[in-house]
Amino acid sequence: MSFYLRHKFLFCAIICLGLRSLGSLADEHQRAISVGDMHAFAAVSAPAFSPDGAWVAYVVEANDVAANASISQLYLVAANGGESTPMSAESVSSWGPVFSRDGVRLYFLSARNNERTQVWSLNLRVGGEAQRVTDIERGVSSINFSPDEKRLLLVLADEDDAEPLFQGSKPWVVDRLQIKRDFVGYLNHLRDHVYVYDLTSETLTQITSGHYDDSEPTWSPDGKQVAFVSNRTANPDSNPNTDIWIVDASQGNIKAGLHQVTTSTGAEQTPLWHPDGRSLVYLSTKADVEYNYAINHLASIDLETKEVRYLTEKVDRNVFSPRFTPDGKSISALLEDSAEQHLILVNWKTAKLRRLVDGALQVSDYAFDAAGNAVVVLTSDMRPSELYSLSRGGRKALSHANDALIAGLVLGRTEEIHFKAPDGWDIEGLVTFPPNYVAGKSYPSILLMHGGPVSQYAHGFSYDSQLLAAQGYVVVRSNPRGSSGYGQAFTLGLHQGWGEKDYRDVLAAMDHGIEQGYVDPDRMGMGGYSYGGILTNYLLGHTNRFKAAVSGAGSGLYVASYGHDEYQQWYESELGTPWANRELWERLSPFNYIHKATTPTLFMGGSADWNVPIQGSEQLYQVMKRVGVDTTLVVYPGEHHGGWSFANLTDYSMRSLAWYERYLKLPAKTATAP
Repeated sequence: MSFYLRHKFLFCAIICLGLRSLGSLADEHQRAISVGDMHAFAAVSAPAFSPDGAWVAYVVEANDVAANASISQLYLVAANGGESTPMSAESVSSWGPVFSRDGVRLYFLSARNNERTQVWSLNLRVGGEAQRVTDIERGVSSINFSPDEKRLLLVLADEDDAEPLFQGSKPWVVDRLQIKRDFVGYLNHLRDHVYVYDLTSETLTQITSGHYDDSEPTWSPDGKQVAFVSNRTANPDSNPNTDIWIVDASQGNIKAGLHQVTTSTGAEQTPLWHPDGRSLVYLSTKADVEYNYAINHLASIDLETKEVRYLTEKVDRNVFSPRFTPDGKSISALLEDSAEQHLILVNWKTAKLRRLVDGALQVSDYAFDAAGNAVVVLTSDMRPSELYSLSRGGRKALSHANDALIAGLVLGRTEEIHFKAPDGWDIEGLVTFPPNYVAGKSYPSILLMHGGPVSQYAHGFSYDSQLLAAQGYVVVRSNPRGSSGYGQAFTLGLHQGWGEKDYRDVLAAMDHGIEQGYVDPDRMGMGGYSYGGILTNYLLGHTNRFKAAVSGAGSGLYVASYGHDEYQQWYESELGTPWANRELWERLSPFNYIHKATTPTLFMGGSADWNVPIQGSEQLYQVMKRVGVDTTLVVYPGEHHGGWSFANLTDYSMRSLAWYERYLKLPAKTATAP
């Protein structure tokens, strides 16, 4: 009998118990969130203003579980609010909306008729069917018009014209230091380069070349030059040193008209031209900070004097998604700050920073019109992503993609917590309580650990936390040292200490919950995915306080991962080579402590994952099985590190719930395998 058939009644029982226990909190039209809701939420993104500021186009991505596909649909709404109008069909994905300069056309990307992605357009005056604008064999990944709207910038991979040495034989032939990448596979000499596509003549001109990957091209205000990002060092696979370069946009001779703009040995990316064409703004990491822990600063360079300014250095927070305001007086950007993500404006001349949207929320996307009005896509603890307009009176919802679903659910509240690590570090976290939580009562509790490790849990809607809370668990999410929203020193606190330096931070989160009375110390579970799985694996060998663990895509013996996963550059930059610094490699590896584990553990991962390969979970499973600890290994065929099928994602969630149910809902001393 399949796992699903054996356990579907268990999950129905869990959900029904949750519904009965909600009693006074829920009316007859509300229920607890369930596994069935996993793919029911829509994602809102990519807002774009019409030139006159009257309309906003945006994208809503919804899931078709039966077809195992996500469909992105374009919508149009008045900037001052009203009913949204779908602008594309539900049957085929359309995304990346861009208005024409005169506002007559709405351009977008779509892959139709079983062809590669192309640019399409809708005539907003006359209506009718969308018209295909491009017909490029290798497809289009973004809409990047020249200022006069007559050309497009494209990034295209080299074409593979290699012939096999023997008919019928197609081996992977690798001669690079970086041998593989998840979702791509084994790597060869083929690279990504920048092209200009002329919409009138339908001609494609390559403007960059060489054994380098080029990305993020952007037009100069006069359309004569293109800035782009590239690592053009002697061996790009050996370092993260990307720089900003400029090339002549009309240059047929791709070896001419090319010059380097930035020269730092850190990583520069995301170039933006100032409207006057004399300066560039970009994101930069400091050269003297370990790259994997370095935060992004907003920087600028004068193209004539080469003077570099770090505009957000004093704020000491990670910045991304920068854009110039239309008047060129400010740069807008998103900024991580503690467990929040804000929309900011940075004055071009003074570097003074102003927060347009802040508080306990996450802004994920935004747009400005020519007059300086803004719309944002944001999410909060109790609300999935939606589109909002900003005004002096506050925020106004422009989209309602998730309203009906949320109205029918009873959710658990989320609180921010602050506590001390054993060595005195200030740590922050989030706690989500069951919807029927009773103050003063302790609950079975689950510690969730985020990936990255340079990432963070933030005040945004968390389906995973709400699902666990609906089953009666207190869900604790900690942002230990290494998390990205707390400044450079906090991030670097994890350097050369995976697990070793942060496991006490996450344990302190549970101790805080015990002190506050809501965490039952005898019924604690833990889990995480990617680095969250790695930290789970480390904890398994260093504490017996947890009664159940779920480890997703975690590592085991680091030296066995060297050359097998995609992180050789990271390993060497932080840990050194395994033959020269073996003691550190062994000291940090979860494999070397797993024989001490006593916590029943469910290991899961994808068979095709080359980010954190399944071999790490296999190693740890084998040891725990050998020493007699209850454990199970689940491998999902063909799945990478992300992008899983809906069926496998659902299965992963159901197995996790069943594992926690098995060990945490019974009194700890009587929890036994069925």
